[in-house]
Amino acid sequence: MAHLILKDVNKVYPNGFHAVHDFNLEIMDGEFICLVGSSGCGKSTTLRMIAGLEEITSGEFYIDGVLANQMSSRDRGIAMVFQSYALYPHLTVYENLAFGLMLEGIDADIIEEKVQATAKILGLTDYLERFPRQLSGGQCQRVAVGRVLIRKVNIFLMDEPLSNLDAKQRVTMRSEIKQIHRGVGATTIYVTHDQTEAMTMSDRIVVMKLGVVQQVGTPFELYFYPRNLFVAGFIGEPPMNFLHGKVEGGMLKLDGESETTLDISPIANDVEALEGKEVVFAFRPEAVNLVKEGEKAPKDGYTFSSQVELTELLGDNTNVYATVDGVNVILKINPHDTPERDTECVFNIPYKSAYLYDKETELAVETDIKRH
Repeated sequence: MAHLILKDVNKVYPNGFHAVHDFNLEIMDGEFICLVGSSGCGKSTTLRMIAGLEEITSGEFYIDGVLANQMSSRDRGIAMVFQSYALYPHLTVYENLAFGLMLEGIDADIIEEKVQATAKILGLTDYLERFPRQLSGGQCQRVAVGRVLIRKVNIFLMDEPLSNLDAKQRVTMRSEIKQIHRGVGATTIYVTHDQTEAMTMSDRIVVMKLGVVQQVGTPFELYFYPRNLFVAGFIGEPPMNFLHGKVEGGMLKLDGESETTLDISPIANDVEALEGKEVVFAFRPEAVNLVKEGEKAPKDGYTFSSQVELTELLGDNTNVYATVDGVNVILKINPHDTPERDTECVFNIPYKSAYLYDKETELAVETDIKRH
């Protein structure tokens, strides 16, 4: 295991492009960290600086208290899994797993023992004599993970290792990688653009945008307490819904022809401080409760009427695409309650599931609401 510290780390390329801005993070022994964000956000660049494949322009990087900025990749005790597997096509699975150990001059008997043990963990025992071209994508990825695992290093780095797999293989490999991490205990940094991978695998998530860290926290913290609009919209599937408006007379007046007003005092600590400001009212698709005909809407929440445009039955739930005063929203509901297209749908959002963001700063409005 290893304890890592990145302090005010920046990456600026010779052409002036500033890829990573003042990156600060402490990673504890054995922790599983995910770096997430859209393409070009700097997550892979950060990983490559940790690996020693990219030079740190400024800032400090420590491994177990030792400054590692100028330390060679080989001396950092790091092993990396790439998106492209990077297997040797002319070598068998056994030879691919053993290759790194052979270069280190390790005795053949020890190599045999390590290869067999690693293959057993990864379910590759029956494939040791096969070549990569004879394997499925998921099996190739397990071999790539095995080459990292067999070296017994303290730090695993993984750069979008599942992006080449189909949906079913990704689900399987997510659980396998997590189980391997629990068994080995190595500090792991995992880069992905897929927020589902990050939510299901990590101890903590680092959300990045344009080279800047937006929020660091557990999956629970990022899902229930997103600190800004970007994190709120990035974490969650389908994404969070946003309705824009302005605070007037202590009430939020939503944009639109109907001039809907909402009492935001139950979800904002200081409504007076918001007077005259443009804010964003947000809620997650799965947070809504349908109000059926003849029923009364709960008083501890916000009730909206929407026009159903489209429905998607997904089995365990239905995504309802609707409009609220001309604004598109997505509702995630019980499939047995799926409304008809082109009908009116009334839904309620509990106070604990409603969010407010300052449109100018994009930061969450302070509230004491417990959201779980």
